[in-house]
Amino acid sequence: MAGELKVGIAGLGAIGLHLAKALDRGVEGLRLVAVSARDRAKAEARLAGFRSRPKLVPLAALADDADIVVEAAPAAVFEEVARAAIARGRIFVPSSVGALLPRMQLVEEAKRTGARIVVPTGALLGLDAVRAAAEGEVESVTIQTRKPPRGLAGAPYLEQHGIDVAAIAEPACVFRGNAYDAAQGFPANVNVAAALALAGIGPERTMVEIWADPAQTRNKHTILVEAASARLSMTIENVPSEENPRTGRITPLSILACLRGLTSTLKVGS
Repeated sequence: MAGELKVGIAGLGAIGLHLAKALDRGVEGLRLVAVSARDRAKAEARLAGFRSRPKLVPLAALADDADIVVEAAPAAVFEEVARAAIARGRIFVPSSVGALLPRMQLVEEAKRTGARIVVPTGALLGLDAVRAAAEGEVESVTIQTRKPPRGLAGAPYLEQHGIDVAAIAEPACVFRGNAYDAAQGFPANVNVAAALALAGIGPERTMVEIWADPAQTRNKHTILVEAASARLSMTIENVPSEENPRTGRITPLSILACLRGLTSTLKVGS
């Protein structure tokens, strides 16, 4: 249909499948045309009930027909998806934002090819305010993340430091450092910190605390910003996805809202 943007999704897990289903139900100005997943048989089964079934293609082929490529896959394949989309001059929407921080050369590559990298808000809030504050002088940006221990299990930083979150009985700070290091050590957990860093004062100056808290039933993020224009204090408590406790239920909804904003006549906020 004229004026539509065609969408390809890498990954059909907790984020990708929910987004794909929403697009299949119908979103004005958007059409799902292709998906990619590691387990082809499982993906075929998940697509069986779709009204307009998208093509199931390899990761590198998502950008062949799509105007927008959404990355909702394990961070390990981030670069493969990103490079293919950027090389074709597409709009690239990453959910593994932490994987972008050590690959900022992709931004320069996007300038060369005419591609765009559009980072969704994800499981966070207040990025518009942070971006506005960052147009002026910002003294500090801090984010504290509290998750149920199982939501942090398997993080490389924990394994490297011999931290068994399953044995934690009281709230414990398992990481304190900047957003760049947090993204390296917790690639599946702190995409929120990476998005905050990109919106504000960068990954080296954005400070992160990560807590394993057995009392938490939700993924809680608290942002504190001290700036010349404003003092910001914001907290969000996200309901973890049933499919993947590392991901909040709001994340695919945030990406959907981001995609709507690419085609909407009326767009509220950035």
